[in-house]
Amino acid sequence: MLKNFQRFPMWAVASFFAAAVSAQTFPGRPVTLVIPFPPGGGTDTGGRILAEQLSKRWGQTVVVENKGGAAGQIGADWVAKSKPDGYTLLLGNIGTQAINPSLYPKMPYDPDSAFAPISLVAELPLALMVHPNVAAKTASEFVALAKSKPGQFSYSSSGAGGAPHLAAEMFKDQTGTFIVHVPYRGGGPAIADLLAGHVQLSFMTVLEASGHIKAGKLRALAVTGSKRVTALPEVPTLSEQVLPGFNAISWLGLLAPAGTPASIVDKISTDVRSIMTDEAVKSRFVNLGGVPTASTPQELAQLISQDRQRYAKIIQSKKITAQ
Repeated sequence: MLKNFQRFPMWAVASFFAAAVSAQTFPGRPVTLVIPFPPGGGTDTGGRILAEQLSKRWGQTVVVENKGGAAGQIGADWVAKSKPDGYTLLLGNIGTQAINPSLYPKMPYDPDSAFAPISLVAELPLALMVHPNVAAKTASEFVALAKSKPGQFSYSSSGAGGAPHLAAEMFKDQTGTFIVHVPYRGGGPAIADLLAGHVQLSFMTVLEASGHIKAGKLRALAVTGSKRVTALPEVPTLSEQVLPGFNAISWLGLLAPAGTPASIVDKISTDVRSIMTDEAVKSRFVNLGGVPTASTPQELAQLISQDRQRYAKIIQSKKITAQ
């Protein structure tokens, strides 16, 4: 082993040992988890559960900072430009990592090289929800109602080009309905205006909406995944009712700034996978409507690449813009 090290410059040998020691002692101080959206949305909800569990595992506080704006770009940019030492992490989602690069021709960072993927955290099916004042009790009834009143209904989303927006546009296109889009700066504000009755419809993650649905404050007409959600077993899928094959979900993924030592990325990834297989943690996500799904860094990178290609086609064909 020592003979092999003699082939490398001393600085390289020192860096190797420094990285190993760094991973063994990480984290030695509080870690910041940036949520690139306002409080109250699905990314925020899932992120706070993850931060709580990482704090317990590491014996160090994981501080959640909400840095919303520009469809997640403000928070993502903050992390991209942070020191790559593992102490500033990003909880991105399908919007920030897979959709925004096709939606925004100019971004404050290079989406292809700004981050080091760590682990998938959860898949998030969406729910098609209406305010209780809307007469429709099923997705089929809502489609008929919307067709009878074109342009008289509006829907809120967490932001132009986000997964809820694209799911709604797919729904409109496939059902032939005209419903006005009202974008917000995150899922929390979008749900708040739906609760207030300022809009009539929303596609939001079950994770952020299940509490309001179970409390009777909102009515879920359908979920958007390929199968029903454990948290809302009585709510059918859109595929069952009106749109065979319809499937549009979101996901949460943990990332670090590019250049973060691989040893630290691997340690965090291993810890996240351990946390997300804990039965108590899994139960919390499932009861809220999420699907715990941890991964390796390579698997998350592959998912981002696949979804980026998929949504690029949708954005181009629908001529969707961030305006």
